[in-house]
Amino acid sequence: MLRKVSHLLFPTFTLLITVTQSFGAAISNWNPAHLNDSIIHRSKRMILDTLGVGLLGTTTPVFRTALQYSRRYGSLERSCIWGQPGLSLPPQYAAFVNGIAVHSMDFDDTWHPPTHPSGAVLPGLLALAETLPRRPSGLELLLAFNVGIEVQGQLMRFSREAHHIPKRFHPPAVVGVMGSAAAGAKLLNLSPAQCAEALAVAASYAGAPLANAATQTKPLHIGNATRRGMEACQLAQLGLEGNKAILDIQSGFGVFYTDYTPMELEPELHGPPFRWVLEDQDVAIKSFPAHLGMHWAADAAAEVRAKLLLGNPNLNAREITRVTLKVPSSRYINCPVPTTEHEARHSFQFISCSALLDGHVSVDSFDSHQMERKVLKELLLRTHMENPEDNVASFDKMYCEIKVETADGQNHIARCNTFYGHWRNPLSQEDLVGKFKANAAAVLPLEAVEAIVNIVDNLEKIPDCTALSSYLQMSSQMP
Repeated sequence: MLRKVSHLLFPTFTLLITVTQSFGAAISNWNPAHLNDSIIHRSKRMILDTLGVGLLGTTTPVFRTALQYSRRYGSLERSCIWGQPGLSLPPQYAAFVNGIAVHSMDFDDTWHPPTHPSGAVLPGLLALAETLPRRPSGLELLLAFNVGIEVQGQLMRFSREAHHIPKRFHPPAVVGVMGSAAAGAKLLNLSPAQCAEALAVAASYAGAPLANAATQTKPLHIGNATRRGMEACQLAQLGLEGNKAILDIQSGFGVFYTDYTPMELEPELHGPPFRWVLEDQDVAIKSFPAHLGMHWAADAAAEVRAKLLLGNPNLNAREITRVTLKVPSSRYINCPVPTTEHEARHSFQFISCSALLDGHVSVDSFDSHQMERKVLKELLLRTHMENPEDNVASFDKMYCEIKVETADGQNHIARCNTFYGHWRNPLSQEDLVGKFKANAAAVLPLEAVEAIVNIVDNLEKIPDCTALSSYLQMSSQMP
């Protein structure tokens, strides 16, 4: 696929360019002038949220397992491990374990078409930044982060299949590693040709089966994406070469989609000024740690619970004879009787019943004591799922409707079309900062929590982005 391209993002001369070359040129030539207030604001929200869920994620068993493994390796270059005072690892393993922490509870942001964009980029960028002779500024970090997000957004738009809840591959393992490579290439100031090579190398690291969703292995998809992307850009910097048309051909990046239709990244169609995908498509930021689809169910269940209690404040859960959920058809988020916290995070049934019993879903909802409640298990057995044809398996179009039938013959119905935290109904800045503080305070002292909020809020003005590192692993035992 060849096209003549000439624009401010590219050199001033006209050249024949392939899809892969167009991405390489754009990655290399994007600069801080292409950022604007809107994109900076949205990306800083994503960065703050990612740091918070990552810090909380350092308390999980999957993080501890990955950390135990990664501590076997040494290197002259070292990068900090979030929430672990004084502990550093070779940068690729720091990216790996911090990335796992971000997704360990499925608490990180989600985009449309569906992927978890921030966790695949930020941990690798921060680990890489700590190793560079000249430490990048906050503005340089913001630019590299947005380059990584943009590449993911562009690649997902090469397939209609990608717009739906996935069936075969976990998206961050596919587009996330490409975004990580692009972000790292930007931070390293690679040439257009080197940026294209970084994408080619990253493509051979891409892909993870969806079968490992709802297991402890799923968070490794984010850890691997951010780590492998950083490795890919550094290998490209050293001269490693891959297929020059990796984004152009079906046997290249097209292997991950059944309807892959690549297009050149044509900046002349966007401006000037350049318009980022993130400007048109914001992310969803979660209020509790579970698969995004669960958030429709939680809001609908909380609403129907309020209706039940309005009519009968003393209602006993055992008086509920049947719960019917109308949700999209998606096999991997249909778990009638979850036995682990990871299954519970992917269970419409569990989330709905938890919200019916408690009025909300939170981090504590996945505690073993909460999951083992007899009343919850009984209610799960009376919960049934339907998949109406009009309920599309898309985070942009789906809904959740819940009907609760009670022993006295009453029916109560609630429907959620857009939950709080969805890109159509985003968390307020106050609630987003509140979420970060609650998560970060689980492992950091208040001084560090407040400092991180301040740094991220002023990130475009910070001369050294690695100022975050000392706060990300400050000991909570310090006076």
